[in-house]
Amino acid sequence: MEERFQWILEKLKRMISLKSLRTRVFLLIMLAGIVPSIMMRYGILNNYEKRAVDLRAATVQSQLKIVANHLTSNNYLSNYTSEEQSFLASADVIEAELEMLSNLYEGRVMIINRNCRIVKDVYGISQGKTMISEEVIKCLRGENTVHYDKEHGFIEMTTPIVRTVTESDGKTKTQVIEGVMLTSVSNDSIVATMDILSQKAMTLECIMILIIVFLAYLVSLFITRPFEKVAEQFKQVKEGFKEDTVSVPDYAETVHIVEAFNEIVKKMKAQDQSRQEFVANVSHELKTPMTSLKVLADSLVMQENVPAELYKEFMTDMVSEIDRENQIITDLLALVKLENSVQQLNVATINVNDMTELILKRLRPIARKKDIEVTFESKRVVEASIDEVKVTQILTNLVENAIKYNIDHGWVKVILDADHQYFTFEVSDCGMGIPEESLSHIFERFYRVDKSHSREIGGTGLGLAITRSAVLAHKGSITVTSTVGEGTTFKVKIPLKYIPE
Repeated sequence: MEERFQWILEKLKRMISLKSLRTRVFLLIMLAGIVPSIMMRYGILNNYEKRAVDLRAATVQSQLKIVANHLTSNNYLSNYTSEEQSFLASADVIEAELEMLSNLYEGRVMIINRNCRIVKDVYGISQGKTMISEEVIKCLRGENTVHYDKEHGFIEMTTPIVRTVTESDGKTKTQVIEGVMLTSVSNDSIVATMDILSQKAMTLECIMILIIVFLAYLVSLFITRPFEKVAEQFKQVKEGFKEDTVSVPDYAETVHIVEAFNEIVKKMKAQDQSRQEFVANVSHELKTPMTSLKVLADSLVMQENVPAELYKEFMTDMVSEIDRENQIITDLLALVKLENSVQQLNVATINVNDMTELILKRLRPIARKKDIEVTFESKRVVEASIDEVKVTQILTNLVENAIKYNIDHGWVKVILDADHQYFTFEVSDCGMGIPEESLSHIFERFYRVDKSHSREIGGTGLGLAITRSAVLAHKGSITVTSTVGEGTTFKVKIPLKYIPE
């Protein structure tokens, strides 16, 4: 039960964490769903309000125009002070219409003449007073206005009282604005409808938010499930329960991730196998001289009155085996030292041409034993900041191998060249060559292309591994091309100036 609780708690922590992909996807979908729904609610309410105000204003304006026409036909603005019985009757009708409009739209109507004097106020408050406002002035100039005052809850509009005058020619008609009807109507019905709509929209929005939250959770769960599969399979590989390659083909991204992981696992397995082979090879290489020494020593012990010549011969063989053992240990120590990441190179500016000449001078006597010609071609004078000992080791190993694995009466050619950044060595021979399937392995420790022939020639199988480590220590590169029966070419590329990390 406690483990189950801990698992649930861990899941909640992972979901709540903003570093979690699931949480981010969940929040993104939430925002993508909720924000538009809120904006839609406000947009619908605002559009309804604007539409309701425009519709109410248009309805009231149409009623006011009818009353304005009655005012004009009855000369209300010209005769409002008249006591004639006929005018009073028509005025009563007009005032009744105004009262009806006021009651119907819960508003106030004022009739203002051209002198900005309030002729009629249905509230009877401002009648006889002067009204000078921007809206009235604009209306007297022929511009109708509608103003919605949301804060105070009314719609104010102006309606011109227009009289059509026929000119003396009897044809031309001119419209003259005699006055203005300034009307304010209540927006209570609009507000009440808005409240109802807002409540319904809020209810609908809450339902939509709940649906969005649920869908966001399901979608985030669905989207991140493949990544959880990847993590679970990685964990199985880590704990050793899974040896096969990881495969999660749900997304292109998971495919890329698992492919990279499989490559790393493959490389790690190859390194582990290489390490095992290295230990086995070291054990074998060290055991062989020791076995020979034991055989030779046992042979001397088992014999009595051993002749001095035989004793000397056995001791010579034992010294040879000891030298071989010592050479293997020396090369192993050199390789470990080269591969040490914290090693420091003794960098100095060296004339590479002179150094190469000196190396080849020491190696030519070995080449003469097989009648092999060693030539050196220098395309330019090269001076570089290098560790002379290690670069000497690189070139010595390559030229020695070219001589050892060559044919009688063959040749070895060394070419030195440089550009503005690097200098290069090319060591070519016309020897037996390297099979294509072995080219990718020749820099491995103790690897030999032809083990039987290699043992006849000698060597520890560490030369190229040491060479490669020395090249990498200088931040350079080494490549090889070869054709069986025709020869091999090694190319080393090293920066002219060493820049430490």
